Amino acid sequence: MSEALKTKLQTLFQERCLQDDAGVLPYESDGLTAFRSRPLVVVLPETQEEIIEVVKLCYRYDVPFVARGSGTSLSGGSMPIEGGVVIALNRMNRILHYDAAERIAVVEPGVINLYVTKKAVPDGLYYAPDPSSGPVCTIGGNVAFNSGGAHCLKYGMTSNHVLGLKVVLPNGDVADLGGESLEMVGPDLTGMFCGSEGLFGVALEVTLRLLPKPEVFKTILAAYHSLADAGQAVADVVASGLLPGAMEIMDRLAMDAAEAAVKAGYPAEAQGLLIVELEGPGEEVEAEFPKLMQVIEASGAYEIRVAKNEAERMKIWKGRKGAFSAVGRLSPDYVVQDGVVPRTKLGEALREIEKLSKTYGLRVANVFHAGDGNLHPLILYNGKLEGEFERAEELAGEILKLCVDLGGAVTGEHGIGVEKLAYLPYMYSDDDMDLMRFLRIAVDDKEIANRGKMLPSNKAPALTMHGAHPIEKQGIAFRE
Repeated sequence: MSEALKTKLQTLFQERCLQDDAGVLPYESDGLTAFRSRPLVVVLPETQEEIIEVVKLCYRYDVPFVARGSGTSLSGGSMPIEGGVVIALNRMNRILHYDAAERIAVVEPGVINLYVTKKAVPDGLYYAPDPSSGPVCTIGGNVAFNSGGAHCLKYGMTSNHVLGLKVVLPNGDVADLGGESLEMVGPDLTGMFCGSEGLFGVALEVTLRLLPKPEVFKTILAAYHSLADAGQAVADVVASGLLPGAMEIMDRLAMDAAEAAVKAGYPAEAQGLLIVELEGPGEEVEAEFPKLMQVIEASGAYEIRVAKNEAERMKIWKGRKGAFSAVGRLSPDYVVQDGVVPRTKLGEALREIEKLSKTYGLRVANVFHAGDGNLHPLILYNGKLEGEFERAEELAGEILKLCVDLGGAVTGEHGIGVEKLAYLPYMYSDDDMDLMRFLRIAVDDKEIANRGKMLPSNKAPALTMHGAHPIEKQGIAFRE
């Protein structure tokens, strides 16, 4: 079956069907490079019709597929399926429709996140979700993992900015979800598709909501003698009633990495660094700024800096945005997690992570979206030392369990992928897991879309639906 499919894809795509070692190797892993898998082939479609044809062929031959953008997933979510097909969407990179008056952009899945804002800036607009990988990650990948970014505290995740989707389902049917309006009719199928990690098919077009660019920014950097004090400051800011655009925290190890990489100029003695940014209309920001300063001054910060201009603001953010890659200067390998805890439990979570770090004998650099409690512990290890990777993965698992035990979640924006498969049942009950499997199988009865990711590939027989496609009853517009 696989060989027959390979022959058909080779005929269809010719030089855009990659099969040899040199062509396939770059696709064997994503941002989680510790995990690798070799696909049957990699195809490079340039039209929606080609994507649809590939999906139909995979369904016919019962061969799994994964759609992939820039491969920046940090959970193995865009890693190939052994013997499956990779649908590489980088050439699907056109902005199909842009309407400044309606504040929308309709884009193909391979469009780079930052390019949407570049298109909209001349009209005073921008696209709010800003993951650290924004200059390289794709909108299709953002949709698959419901990406957030530093400013998700105020503006939410990708799902809050996707109005509509045109998708090809795993059986080759094409469906329209949502539309161009903020007013939703019926069940939120667009929201269900966002964050589904490719289990429901492939996005062909994404209708994005654009926002007016903030008139004014006020960016504050506060240095603390302890990481716990920085975490408490976040709770104090939220308790004051303020809603900053972003609140980010870095520990000493993360600051050292950022200094080595980009010379951000962070305070040399700080053990915890808090970045808070107000943004919005000038009068609103000017009214909120004194209140924010009062809270920060009372929080125990020993040094406070306010960016005087855009250059100083960007220098502050450059260190934070580049922290993940900068950690590579401190360690040959690292694992990053993104568990979530309630803001009130930040201090406790950080103290426990420090204890776990000592227990396992591995350094942990902490960088996180403090405003919504989304931790990003980076566990440093040397993969050349026997057993050290396994120890790092075990430590990562303990941190995820800690987040759940504190009332949080195992992921905020990186997704489950392959790395966290064992921990989703720790967070959800058997009934919850059965419901998720039911939805997956209802849309993809052969489980060929990104098989083996997010949910274990075992069906819940009592919930399996037969007969007509179950979501046809929900008012989805299907296309031939």
